[in-house]
Amino acid sequence: QVQLVESGGGLVQAGGSLRLSCAASGRTSSSYRSWFRQAPGKEREFVAVIHWSGGYTYYTDSVKGRFTISRDNAKNTVYLQMNSLKVEATAVYYCAAGRAPSLHTTEYGYWGQGTQVTVSS
Repeated sequence: QVQLVESGGGLVQAGGSLRLSCAASGRTSSSYRSWFRQAPGKEREFVAVIHWSGGYTYYTDSVKGRFTISRDNAKNTVYLQMNSLKVEATAVYYCAAGRAPSLHTTEYGYWGQGTQVTVSS
């Protein structure tokens, strides 16, 4: 079992930056960590994924060049650095752990509770 705890959300103006953290505890064979987000009234959508080795990352097109996913193995933590934030990035951001770099929520067995990101105009 693994527990995931997100932090770092908040209110920021458009064009600003935030860094989200996802701290993991417990043991798991799930070697991929992903970030998803869910805006009000919308489905949860994939944002970025990283392999625990750091050797593989992938981003949804809308955040490429602005968001960076990274990990600190010593702290068992994954980060999402979000720059040049847009109003449409407003959502609850969730961390997930899975065995494959999937874009689909159903492929992930572990989820955090989420952290709210609000981008104002």
